Amino acid sequence: MKKITKHIFAGVVSGALAFAFISLSCNRVHVQGSADTAFAETPGKAAVSIPRESLGVLEALQTSFRSISTGVLPSVVEIDVTEKTTVPSNPFDDLPFFFFGNPNQGGDQKGKPRERIQQGLGSGVIVRRTGNTVYVLTNNHVAGKATDIKVKLNDGTSFEGKLIGADERQDIALVSFEATKDARIVVATLGDSDSVQTGDICLAMGAPLGYSQSVTQGIVSATGRSGTQIGNMNDFIQTDAAINQGNSGGPLVNIYGEVIGINTWIASSSGGSVGLGFAMPINSVKRAIDDFIAKGKITYGWLGVSLVDINDVYKAELGVKGQNGAFASQVFIDSPAYKAGIQAGDFIIELNGKAIKSQSELVREVGYLTAGKEASFKVIRGGKTLTLNVKIEERGKDSGNDNSKLWPGFVASPLTDEIRKEFDIKDSKIKGVAVVSVLEKSPAAALRIQNGDIITAVNDKKVTSIEEFYSALDLSKNKEVWFDVYNGGHTISTGKYKF
Repeated sequence: MKKITKHIFAGVVSGALAFAFISLSCNRVHVQGSADTAFAETPGKAAVSIPRESLGVLEALQTSFRSISTGVLPSVVEIDVTEKTTVPSNPFDDLPFFFFGNPNQGGDQKGKPRERIQQGLGSGVIVRRTGNTVYVLTNNHVAGKATDIKVKLNDGTSFEGKLIGADERQDIALVSFEATKDARIVVATLGDSDSVQTGDICLAMGAPLGYSQSVTQGIVSATGRSGTQIGNMNDFIQTDAAINQGNSGGPLVNIYGEVIGINTWIASSSGGSVGLGFAMPINSVKRAIDDFIAKGKITYGWLGVSLVDINDVYKAELGVKGQNGAFASQVFIDSPAYKAGIQAGDFIIELNGKAIKSQSELVREVGYLTAGKEASFKVIRGGKTLTLNVKIEERGKDSGNDNSKLWPGFVASPLTDEIRKEFDIKDSKIKGVAVVSVLEKSPAAALRIQNGDIITAVNDKKVTSIEEFYSALDLSKNKEVWFDVYNGGHTISTGKYKF
């Protein structure tokens, strides 16, 4: 969201005045010349010659864009927010003096935190009206921390807004305002983002850089883009329709005037549009509207596994070469997954009949599951495909934060030549799996396992590959586990971890 200050508004106004001045000055220039002199505004024949059939197609397209804009813009709003935050006192307060004093702080305020007020601007779209209450969908980064919210309709009418709920994981928020029954409120139509395909025509609407009720047009450049790099669990619709700061929270619309996404972020080195805009698919946030209204928050399903991306070498050792899916490297003890029999080392390929392509997709799909309901997972374990039914629980604030229950408490890595060199393992006879990313307070930490260790055996059974390692960890057969660990030329056995 673009932070807008009075200084920026002043810059915009002054820039516009400068442009007007130049334009007016140009209009005042008296051009002396012959009768052959022509002016841009001279009426006469058509500027260019276009075949009537072609012109008809273009006019139809233009009429369509006009109709879409006219129909949808009344549901698009500008959101002006004020955020009050407490910041540390001036770092120079502890110095013996100021060269010219400190006009903003009296002596009795020295060392105390200061309140900072910031103003911002974003966009939103009206998605529901219940009686006099109108609900606006926007981004969490637009309104999630606002202390004061104003919602401005496309006709200039302003309302005091109220934050109903906000969610950081999806970067989504719901704002409401009260309107009289005779107020002209237009509720947007929500489309089906699952039907969106690359190449579809789309329009982005909002208030980029404070220019409210702006419309840009482009196509869907791609679908299913990951948002993990910005800490967002959603996948995204990518578009080349110009999206700039301030467009956040506004709708991405298809040619039927339906909202297919919520504009959220741009990829840009300059901060301006370079044709890489991203919108959350509307299907992924439809349920959030009901959750916000009913509970003030989004409820997520919790499975209880720790997922990691694995490369082709890892997949080959695991016995899932060429497979798409999500790798559960660790499992939380007593979690829904643990209770249902999902184990560390399982490669999850399907959820409720839907193929899973990546770990980010599994995170999204599990998050959308309803707590208390069963979900069917298909996994590959030891070369065999198993189906396990899991009763999903609600994800709590601290779910997944207790390392003491994360088994085994580290990520096992194939013992490749690169790993051997990195861990300085010169003895080629040493076989096993390498230990990386040991977590504090985990079972592995309790057993004194360290990064750089090589697990050569589990419960006295030698392991030479990732598949053998996780097979030996089978908790349906073992109620206690211990490891043989090689490090620095020595092999020792750990204590026993009991379940």
